[in-house]
Amino acid sequence: MKLICIGRNYTEHIAELENEKPTDPVVFLKPDTAILLKKQPFFIPDFSDDVHHEVEVLVKINRVGKHIDKKFAHKYYDEIGLGIDFTARDLQRKLKQKGLPWEKAKAFDGAAVIGKWLSKNEFTDINAIEFSLKKNDNIVQKGNTSHMLWKIDELIEYVSKYFTLKIGDIIFTGTPAGVGKVVANDKLKGFIGDKELFSITVK
Repeated sequence: MKLICIGRNYTEHIAELENEKPTDPVVFLKPDTAILLKKQPFFIPDFSDDVHHEVEVLVKINRVGKHIDKKFAHKYYDEIGLGIDFTARDLQRKLKQKGLPWEKAKAFDGAAVIGKWLSKNEFTDINAIEFSLKKNDNIVQKGNTSHMLWKIDELIEYVSKYFTLKIGDIIFTGTPAGVGKVVANDKLKGFIGDKELFSITVK
């Protein structure tokens, strides 16, 4: 089981971090050890003073596939979820400056929140899902999958060129604008529409 993450998939988020708009999806991986255990708080790691929340729509793969054509991609998932890609922004900045991989900033233990799953059939349009993140009951991130540079089925087509997708794999589809630092005692709640899919405390 692997976590396949997409970076820079929302224009406003690219702008807020002053990154270049990519010509292809930016892809990185997180190991399963990055998954935050259910009902556990998120502990800020001692190697970072600037961990950011990045709320993302998730897709769970339900069959094995390789070189999947976009027109068949919808057959490879039947559940949609919500999660957080925690990022040690200060460490990521240092790694990027040296041209090094991001894994230490993105794939550390607990860096991947995975909330409840919803049936794909609950949505009238997968490409128009509204989602949000509240920090201490204030909305800090709000997005809609219609604003993705690459939609879900396009991501599955692209990713499957490079990695065989297996049952249980999860794709993090990218974060909208509004990422920000978390501090101890923050309460984070994620929503698709008005449905709460996760709630965690920062320690």
